[in-house]
Amino acid sequence: MKTVEQRLKEIKIVPVIAISDAEKAVPLAKVLVENGLPCAEVTFRTDAAAESIRLMREAYPEMLIGAGTVLNASQVDAAIEAGVDFVVSPGLNPTTVKYCQEKNMPIVPGVNNPSLVEQAMELGLKTLKFFPAEPSGGIAMLKALSAVYPVEFMPTGGVSPSNVNDYLALPSVLACGGTWMVPNALIDAGDWDALAKLVSEV
Repeated sequence: MKTVEQRLKEIKIVPVIAISDAEKAVPLAKVLVENGLPCAEVTFRTDAAAESIRLMREAYPEMLIGAGTVLNASQVDAAIEAGVDFVVSPGLNPTTVKYCQEKNMPIVPGVNNPSLVEQAMELGLKTLKFFPAEPSGGIAMLKALSAVYPVEFMPTGGVSPSNVNDYLALPSVLACGGTWMVPNALIDAGDWDALAKLVSEV
């Protein structure tokens, strides 16, 4: 069975999704799977997140599904109950990391400087989210961190079609998170054809 890290390396691009209506979850998952991107990071920025994850998991058991913007233990519990494969947080909260570890749930916490990378390594983590990527120095900062630390990164925040290949070219980058192929306006409108076009171009 492949690890989450192995699957992320294969997929390379993680659609970061804020979904406000759980009824849109399965049609959206269908678009992602059928257009070559069988992955989603569903952020807990909306009340529909947990239910959306549950519906996606039921409809597409093989899909790689993460819960994003997870800030505390109760959200970790909701994510696990919904059936996620991994958890993503915007920052490094040792309490949340340890809770995930107790539950055997992979977590990819956000870091953007050397001190945070070292704290993450101290917690036994080797896969980290570089967030917010572009405001934190982008590729130059990632190169500097990668020269020193034996960890892998998932840059998110400001990653776009114009720079994603530059990020993916770095040996320390296993995947990138992005929203450009899953804009909220198209999800809310249920414009699955337009979304399919964007996803297929990734």
